[in-house]
Amino acid sequence: MSDLIIQADNLVKIYKSKDIEVVALQGLDLNVEKGEMMAIIGSSGSGKSTFLNMLGGLDRPSAGKLYVDGKNLFSMTEKELVVYKRSTVGFVWQNNGRNLLPYLSAYENIMMPMELCSNKERRERADMLLDMVGLSSRKKNRMQEMSGGEQQRIAIAIALANSPRVLLADEPTGSVDTKTSNYIFDIFQRLNKELGITIVIVTHDVSLSKKVQRVAAIRDGKISSERILKEDFAERMSHTDRIVDWHEAETQDEFAILDKAGRIQLPREMLDEMKLTDNKVRLVANGGKIILENPEAE
Repeated sequence: MSDLIIQADNLVKIYKSKDIEVVALQGLDLNVEKGEMMAIIGSSGSGKSTFLNMLGGLDRPSAGKLYVDGKNLFSMTEKELVVYKRSTVGFVWQNNGRNLLPYLSAYENIMMPMELCSNKERRERADMLLDMVGLSSRKKNRMQEMSGGEQQRIAIAIALANSPRVLLADEPTGSVDTKTSNYIFDIFQRLNKELGITIVIVTHDVSLSKKVQRVAAIRDGKISSERILKEDFAERMSHTDRIVDWHEAETQDEFAILDKAGRIQLPREMLDEMKLTDNKVRLVANGGKIILENPEAE
């Protein structure tokens, strides 16, 4: 377990108002290893952003267990949570307005989170991060003087200012073109390899999700399936991705996930193909395989 940096066990999140109660997470289980770069996908309302906000210390779980870098997010005091958000996790938002202060230059934005460091340390790290995201020439520019892609790259540098153990990115390529999306992914890949930082990305970007080593799909507040990058595509990525159509190629093997109670979520298209008239199926064990059958089928 020492190789795990994120441990979510039977995680539940319930939002309550005067007239309604919404269960956003319904017993989510997920482990992430140190130094892993993975993606989380799911339809709107599936619970993926809720989970990311919990990892970032922006929202409190209702039940279950959640550890990040050995820290128990259930038992943290408000003071401990502030330290956690400052030093353990970095957050990149889709909306650049949440990442950058418009009246400051890119250089000043990056130095802002490092207020506890000396001026020399702040300048040296800001210069290093600007070089890492390829924007040293734009250090004096303000937000309105940069493109959306440049703003997002500065946002990544800001998130890394205090050397976090985990980088969380919420739709980081959601508002940029394909070329910029590819460039941002290359930055993530470089950060992951050179700094060993763990990266968790929530995304709808098909090409981006197909490039990472592992993708966890959330449906109805639980992990429903995982996709693992095939070895031959991992090998191609280590050299060049120009020969791969990341939108069309089947780069990953998909696996359904059993929860601790032995339950499994079946994809809707498979259930539709069975043409069930109610919620009953027949299970048949055959040569190490389990077959689901429509009991009404001939």
